[in-house]
Amino acid sequence: MSEYIKQLKVQIASKVRDVKFKDHSPLEISVLKEGFPEIRVRDERDYVILTISGNQYKYDKWYTKPEHLAEMIKVYYTKS
Repeated sequence: MSEYIKQLKVQIASKVRDVKFKDHSPLEISVLKEGFPEIRVRDERDYVILTISGNQYKYDKWYTKPEHLAEMIKVYYTKS
């Protein structure tokens, strides 16, 4: 598993209650929370790709650290 994905899982778990993870590959996971669409996270070298309800969002990993992305996911789960 990539270091970015490992750190992201720790950050999300510390910020979002009742969240679960499903590992698809060393570079791809799903973030699951009951009542919300699945969030897929894929590590692509310099970028991380989030897919939510068919929409893809691409973030530069050097500017979007795992703790920042985890905070965005937390906001998504509290706003939806």
